[in-house]
Amino acid sequence: MQLLIAGDLVPTNSNQHLFAGNDAKSLLGRELLSLWSSSDVRIFNLEAPLTDKLNPIAKCGPNLVAPENAIRGINALNPTLITLANNHILDQGTEGLESTQRILRENGIPYVGAGNNLGDASRPQILKRNGMVIGVYACAEHEFSIATEKNPGANPFDLLKSLEHIKKLKNQCDYVVVLHHGGKEHYRYPSPKLQVLCRSMVDNGADIVICQHSHCVGCFEEYRKSTIIYGQGNFIFDDFDSELWQTSLIISIEMTSDLRVDYVPIIKEDNVVRLAEGDQKNEILHKFYERSNEICHEGFVEQHYKKFAEDSIDSYLRNFWGFGKWLSRIDRWLLGGLLLKSIYNEEKILTIQNHIECESHLELLITGLKAKQRDAK
Repeated sequence: MQLLIAGDLVPTNSNQHLFAGNDAKSLLGRELLSLWSSSDVRIFNLEAPLTDKLNPIAKCGPNLVAPENAIRGINALNPTLITLANNHILDQGTEGLESTQRILRENGIPYVGAGNNLGDASRPQILKRNGMVIGVYACAEHEFSIATEKNPGANPFDLLKSLEHIKKLKNQCDYVVVLHHGGKEHYRYPSPKLQVLCRSMVDNGADIVICQHSHCVGCFEEYRKSTIIYGQGNFIFDDFDSELWQTSLIISIEMTSDLRVDYVPIIKEDNVVRLAEGDQKNEILHKFYERSNEICHEGFVEQHYKKFAEDSIDSYLRNFWGFGKWLSRIDRWLLGGLLLKSIYNEEKILTIQNHIECESHLELLITGLKAKQRDAK
């Protein structure tokens, strides 16, 4: 049995007419559509609510949305299962999620990773094909989309509960696939913590773990006879033209008496995607395997992530102080960072570190910030 798992799908202004027109051939091209359609199981992440009623929530970052008629193109892709465990599924409030769930149900498309409350959202999907039982568990990092005990949203990754869910699912299934919407956007390697978390999923029964969300092709590792993929890139998401968004992978999984994983490179071509061929295909795979070899070297993940953090921290500190786009540019380009240095002395840096690093401080800080946000309304 073959499974194909693709990354993030968002109908955008540039291709909504193709979704509304039920035009799968234009969205994928003849070769990719043929490959996609030939698989026994097809899965992708729907990263935008389907609704015609805009009700954007208060958050940082964009509020994604796709019209309800986009379901025609989604249906034309004939998905076996759609995951909703991501950081945008609540972008249009609970009404947007409810609309998405209703439309998927009306079209007979199963989904996993979101629901009316935490218990509902954390339920896995069990697929039975050709005498095999496959469990699919989907979860997301904590952003603005997470379900609670009483409120709808995406299934959050919880260090204790999620691992217990995976272990329980493994007892019911021949194979367990975990789709984790996590990892730093536009970073092609795992963080040390992400690597530990994904390995823990394997320790608790996952046969393959796929990290989505990064919007770029990352790397993979073989761990305890299982495969962990740190970033596969988008599926159909025409939002940026940066180099990171130009290439992606579809994960091909052959399930027999064992599990074999292969990688199908695809490329973004204007507002759609196509099967990568020739030199493009070879280059995507070469770099993917090259990065995968790098993370096998002892200390590489930690050292590379440390350098990435050093390059990123000033941007975070400017955001904390409320610099805004123009003041940030003035400080970086004209003042050489002097304004930032004058604000953050060693004592302030250590205070921020303690408030974020200490579990008690962090829990209190997050709870208080949520209260402030409610007051601001």
